[in-house]
Amino acid sequence: MITMLIEERPLADEALSALVDAAFAELVAKYGAEGRSGVDPGARFLVAVVDGRAVGCGAVQPVDPATGEVKRMYVVPEHRGRGVARSLLSALEDLARAQGNTALRLTTGYLQPEAVNLYRSSGYEPIPHYGKYVHTPERFFCFGKAL
Repeated sequence: MITMLIEERPLADEALSALVDAAFAELVAKYGAEGRSGVDPGARFLVAVVDGRAVGCGAVQPVDPATGEVKRMYVVPEHRGRGVARSLLSALEDLARAQGNTALRLTTGYLQPEAVNLYRSSGYEPIPHYGKYVHTPERFFCFGKAL
């Protein structure tokens, strides 16, 4: 079992920025330009830290007063399969509840089966495609969860 700290950090944080850049690079490698999506300036980021090193991140950005959207979930490859993503997702859900959200939504791609399994096993269910994903239902899943 690893000892992990999850903390909120601003996007300007150097370690968080490096994780977000790595996440974008991985998504673009899998999906091309479609893999790159923006993050709302109101998004709040959490970072997973193991042995003093930032190893994962995720954000909740506002959609409307009741709904948040999970963005930029990412764990460095050498820390995958150790519960980091599940811990981050749980912390993001807690953050969303604390800011008054009663639901979360998110999108992940067909080329990320581990992410799909994480979200499904965490209670996320398929929802209608939204935003830029409306026109690419064959490449992306949209999920939602009541909090």
